[in-house]
Amino acid sequence: MTVPAPFVFTPNDERIECSAFSATFKMLAVVVVTLAIGWAWQMWSNGLLLLSWASSGWLGAALCMMLVTEWYILRGTTKLNKDAIEQSWVWNKRVAMQDLAYAKLIRIRGLEWLLAPRLYTKTFSNKLTVFYAAGPHMLVEFQRLETALQAAKQQ
Repeated sequence: MTVPAPFVFTPNDERIECSAFSATFKMLAVVVVTLAIGWAWQMWSNGLLLLSWASSGWLGAALCMMLVTEWYILRGTTKLNKDAIEQSWVWNKRVAMQDLAYAKLIRIRGLEWLLAPRLYTKTFSNKLTVFYAAGPHMLVEFQRLETALQAAKQQ
């Protein structure tokens, strides 16, 4: 039984990097979090939100989780080079090219400005990782990667 050669993919540029989420999606995240904080503040200042220590802790935790998620949406970047796909997130994601068993680009054409396109990947150890990308050049490379991986599997 022969072992297949490791998958090799070379992007058009040596290293490609883009924002994980579009500017519109980032703005939407900021608006939603700001409205949630404003709503909680207004309810509290009008006396409609009488909280015990426990319930105020839960509300504070929920708002903090929203703020942290917003921070990572605003700061998240996706990188692609010949060795791996990486994304900065709460926990940084990384899949080495040689471990890549499956890749599928999911997007709704025309709505990329709102719904972040994503690349679903699976490794030989069956680990699923999703990479978001807002840059058009990255989407072209993700499509090339998907096609190249399918071609390599058919050999």
